Amino acid sequence: MARSDWRRPDVEPVMDGWRRIKLTLSYDGSKYHGWQSQNNAVSVQSRLEEILRSVTGEPELFVQGSGRTDAGVHALDQACHFDTQSQIPADKFKVILNTKLEKSIRITSSSEPEGIFHARFTTYSREYWYMIKRMDDMLPFDENRYCFVHQLPDLDVLNSYAEKLFGTHDFTTFASARDESPSKYRDIYLSKWEREVDAYGYEVLKYRVAGNAFLYHQVRSMVGTMLEASKMGLSAEEFQAKLDKKDRSEALRTAVSDGLYLAKISYDEEEYRWFEEEYCGK
Repeated sequence: MARSDWRRPDVEPVMDGWRRIKLTLSYDGSKYHGWQSQNNAVSVQSRLEEILRSVTGEPELFVQGSGRTDAGVHALDQACHFDTQSQIPADKFKVILNTKLEKSIRITSSSEPEGIFHARFTTYSREYWYMIKRMDDMLPFDENRYCFVHQLPDLDVLNSYAEKLFGTHDFTTFASARDESPSKYRDIYLSKWEREVDAYGYEVLKYRVAGNAFLYHQVRSMVGTMLEASKMGLSAEEFQAKLDKKDRSEALRTAVSDGLYLAKISYDEEEYRWFEEEYCGK
């Protein structure tokens, strides 16, 4: 899908007298009911807004994230922005917020971007990781950090499925029924399972997937279906058939949120330029 077909709204310049501050942050999603502010639960967005409104004295301050994460989903490199008339130096927001926030949310940088920037609408890619580990290898520190399985699936089998997800597809099969996107087509730049070890030497399987955007529950549905397909002994062609049918009932399972991490938000227009040139005729 060419970038010209992404149908993103134009980003208006920041109003005179205002500044746009970009934050990058990491958080433990098990402590929050997702990214988005809600009336009846604590979210990452609401905690940021609460503190920033107090610091700047601006009661209407709003934080715009690069995208939502569900309850229980973690972030290593989430990005967001807010507009302010405050004269606090941009780099000081990191210090101020990390002093006032709970340790389950950490600001890794704060800056004032040059030119047109919007945390959501100027992104070029998002990368997620999904981590699984054997139940027998679970440590006290692992709760809410991994999806636990009785036996790790064969890596080659998982990658035979993951290869089928690369490219531009209609991902209706792996979209939640609650997804309201008018188009279910998405570009997947990277889809790969890797074997790693954790800090204590135990084996972990990590799924890396990067794309221009994702549907609601898409990553967890793809992972859950790959894990179930491996247990059922499905071939890569049978997995492909599920994708091609564009039918939500073909998805086998939605994986738990614990093992999912928003790993990287990229604003580098050149990072995946090769995909558009090679696969979009540009």
